[in-house]
Amino acid sequence: MPRPRRDQPTRLEDLPSIGKSIAADLRRIGILVPDQLAGREPLAVFQELAGAMGPRHDPCVLYTLLSAQHFLRCGEALPWWAFATEGKRLLEDSQGGIQR
Repeated sequence: MPRPRRDQPTRLEDLPSIGKSIAADLRRIGILVPDQLAGREPLAVFQELAGAMGPRHDPCVLYTLLSAQHFLRCGEALPWWAFATEGKRLLEDSQGGIQR
């Protein structure tokens, strides 16, 4: 098993914008470590989280997932709100043009 790089996050909470609550929700759907999140599409994870999060399911969670994926791909930590435009577009496209 390869050793993690020193700067490679090993816990979900080590990712930008991922706090205890979202990390707990991700664990409920089987995403236990950052590598498991890296291999998933943020929109699919967001949709899967609907059951785990219930009424707290907010579009900002998608933006958070996009931020975390960006960090995992290139190492640049950007705040979740930097992904609001992309997240809104993804949601609109996934709903056939229906805005949320």
